[in-house]
Amino acid sequence: MSIKRAVFFISDRTAITAETFGHSLLIQFDHVDFQKVTLPFIDTLWKAQDALEQINDAREHTGSRPIVFSTIVNSQIRKLITSSEAVVVDLFDAFIGPLEEELRVQPSLSGGSHHPSAGDELDIRINAVNYALTNDDGITTKNYDKADVILVGVSRTGKTPTCLYLGLQYGIYAANYPLTEEDLLIEYRKIPGVLQPHRDRLYGLTINPERLQKIRAARRPTGRYSSLEQCQKEISLAEFLYVSKNIPYLNITTMSIEEIAATVMHKNKLQRRIF
Repeated sequence: MSIKRAVFFISDRTAITAETFGHSLLIQFDHVDFQKVTLPFIDTLWKAQDALEQINDAREHTGSRPIVFSTIVNSQIRKLITSSEAVVVDLFDAFIGPLEEELRVQPSLSGGSHHPSAGDELDIRINAVNYALTNDDGITTKNYDKADVILVGVSRTGKTPTCLYLGLQYGIYAANYPLTEEDLLIEYRKIPGVLQPHRDRLYGLTINPERLQKIRAARRPTGRYSSLEQCQKEISLAEFLYVSKNIPYLNITTMSIEEIAATVMHKNKLQRRIF
């Protein structure tokens, strides 16, 4: 029987940082059933009071202290949240002090809403995501010269969601090209012609055939496309192409989209446009 604990991710902005940091810690405790609540934009005292009541209600309902991950900047709001009947992991308390001491600079403690390049970052995200959509699944290849990376792989190996994540999270221009059986059976295992001029930007994705079969079967339960034999054949041919043509590649079987994107960034030494 698993242990149940309420968890709150609280921020005066989107709470993405609190969620990311909190999740990276919570996954270490796989025998605990965490009941997660995200409370973004807690930027006034009356909103903080509502959040405080939710936290304390969870304490009363579950009989255990909730866990709170907080990235709130305002000192009054932070003090109110800290007074809750919870274990509060305050990222500012944990890290701002040591950084201030080391840098010998007083922190401004300003929220992300005043970031001067917010408009520019939005434009970068929109343009990168539009690029991923326009150059998805080989729809067009005429814009490949603008790509930071071109993901290649057989159908259903995570190319599209990874490209979209790269665009949204990092501002990377990512295209993707599906390796069809026809491509993979080209004589002498050549790289498809449309990819030849851009081979230095290619990055392959592969997956265990059994996992691929399950993914394809969920979309198309019957037929050759989702048979294990076909999946094994396509994966074998794709990996042979990667190795024979020195195309770097990654097995994504047990990886999340976030992990795939981060690995692609690292392995290809891509420079993010959004921080």
